[in-house]
Amino acid sequence: MTARPQSVFLERRTYRRRRLADAARLLPILGALLFLVPLLWPAGPGGPVATARGFVFVFAVWAGLIVVSAVLSRYLSQPVIDPQGEAPPPGQPGDPAP
Repeated sequence: MTARPQSVFLERRTYRRRRLADAARLLPILGALLFLVPLLWPAGPGGPVATARGFVFVFAVWAGLIVVSAVLSRYLSQPVIDPQGEAPPPGQPGDPAP
């Protein structure tokens, strides 16, 4: 019998963990862009947009970033477990940095 060829693709858990880490790295950039959105709001026929409306938007973005970062950190803090049920030795790919 011939040996089964090695898969070219990453394991699903490792792939998802890397994408979550990528999302965590991009979160500050997304936050900065969202904080700038009130500057792009056009002035209406009655004058400029109310400052209170901009503050509410910025506060909502800030609260949303906190929630998203908490969820991401919760998933990223869990140890990676291989299919045999053992955690990889420290320093292996997919292991959280100390």
